[in-house]
Amino acid sequence: MRVLKHLEWPTVAMLVACYGLWFVSGLVVFPHFPVLALGMMTVATALHSSLQHEALHGHPTRSAALNELLVGLPLGVVYPYRRFKQMHLSHHNDERLTDPYDDPESWYRSAVTWRGLGAPLRFLLKVNNTLAGRLILGPGLMIAGFLASEPARVLRGERGVRQAWLNHAAGLAVLLWIVWGVMGIHPLAYLAVAYGGMSIIAIRTYCEHQWETDPNGRTVIIERGGIFGLLFLNNNLHYVHHKRPRAAWYELPGLYRAESAEWRKRNGGYVFSGYWDIVRAFAFRAKEPVVHPALRTGEAPAPVSAGSFHPVGLSAGPQIGCNAVVPAKADRG
Repeated sequence: MRVLKHLEWPTVAMLVACYGLWFVSGLVVFPHFPVLALGMMTVATALHSSLQHEALHGHPTRSAALNELLVGLPLGVVYPYRRFKQMHLSHHNDERLTDPYDDPESWYRSAVTWRGLGAPLRFLLKVNNTLAGRLILGPGLMIAGFLASEPARVLRGERGVRQAWLNHAAGLAVLLWIVWGVMGIHPLAYLAVAYGGMSIIAIRTYCEHQWETDPNGRTVIIERGGIFGLLFLNNNLHYVHHKRPRAAWYELPGLYRAESAEWRKRNGGYVFSGYWDIVRAFAFRAKEPVVHPALRTGEAPAPVSAGSFHPVGLSAGPQIGCNAVVPAKADRG
């Protein structure tokens, strides 16, 4: 009864809609219209990623274990939920946003890492900084960087990493049984679904953060999310989310409307009217350089261990436990 008292029903409804769309697509639509079904499952997988983001921030219940259970089936295949939670909560240190080492979700590279990369990877990272490149190449680069760093974390016995992967392996076994054994979808076809879901999420994350001296200016506001606003659970209002990280997704629009001018002023005007504005501006043009323009510009890499959502070169992120932050100073040249 205590759980029901504090249950956030809008989030529960979105969970039902997400899993409903995914199961109906695989069980009912796939036998007759396989391409359509895979497209529908791709959308459901992107929504599931948004719901995992809600769960790690403490929704729809006050029980972290129950929240994890509700989003535990790994529709997106790649990231263990607990690893996503560890890295994302460390990302919420706004003072370190965009830092190539301290922000696990930064796409910026340090100067020393950039100099150590070969020409092919440099080219891919430049293309990846366009919106089209981020949708096509971004998921692959993220997966490669993440999976390259995880075995070392497991071998070092970093806190919670091994258990996260054991939980993930169990979830993948259930997913494989449902997808292949029950729905009859080939695993390779489903991997395309997972990749597509990550591409959809990349529409949201492409402009979420930028370098700015004032940390308040590093996080975007996209005023009209449209259908993407629903799919991303209102994280188009990303600055509001960073300042009110415990607010549920359905509360963000009201928080923004109540003080919209003040929100825009506080984040320094890093505002877009809608996602179409971003497409028009950056579909084939890089919004930012790959190398961070202000941080990590020294000759030597900081002494931190590897591991990040973005591609690894040299050091790409600190050892971070759940909700802990490793401070660092900018190593300017």
